[in-house]
Amino acid sequence: MLESGLHMKGPASVTFWLQQWQNGSGGALEELTPLVYDDLRRLAARHLRAENPGHTLEATALVHELYLRISSIRTIDWKSRGQFVSVAALMMRRILTDHARRRQAAKRTPDARQKEHTADQLDLIAVDRALEKMSSDYPRHARIVQLCFFGGLDLPEVAQVMDLSLRTVERDWHFAKGWLKHEIAGF
Repeated sequence: MLESGLHMKGPASVTFWLQQWQNGSGGALEELTPLVYDDLRRLAARHLRAENPGHTLEATALVHELYLRISSIRTIDWKSRGQFVSVAALMMRRILTDHARRRQAAKRTPDARQKEHTADQLDLIAVDRALEKMSSDYPRHARIVQLCFFGGLDLPEVAQVMDLSLRTVERDWHFAKGWLKHEIAGF
């Protein structure tokens, strides 16, 4: 609630509560949560649809794990809802990658010398490795991939969040898809 007692609605309120949270307001995260929870659940469901059936994480659990991780972050200079979704998407990808690595490690027998991958784990780990490499070689392109693929934003939204022209984002997105396809094929 604002000082005036009026509750703000829409993206501006998300930015307001993000900034309040960053500034140390104890109740800001509680105000922010209902404003973004449905978006985060949809984002989590989208991530999990890419996993094989029988994945042990559910969308709700993924969102809750995200909140555990993100609640301790105070160093981000929050600018917008789009930036929040971008950070959330990146963190969800890391949570799923960590989960895949733990599952992979648990499947190995102590005397096994070779890595055992299921198709979904290989894909997720390969995508993670490729994105890490892209982040160091082509950081802008990697951020566009994260916003589109993991954040669920369309190209005009990405252009707005990154303050780039739509044409630049389209060109970078085209390059990034080709680069990732080539890079992942090598894993």
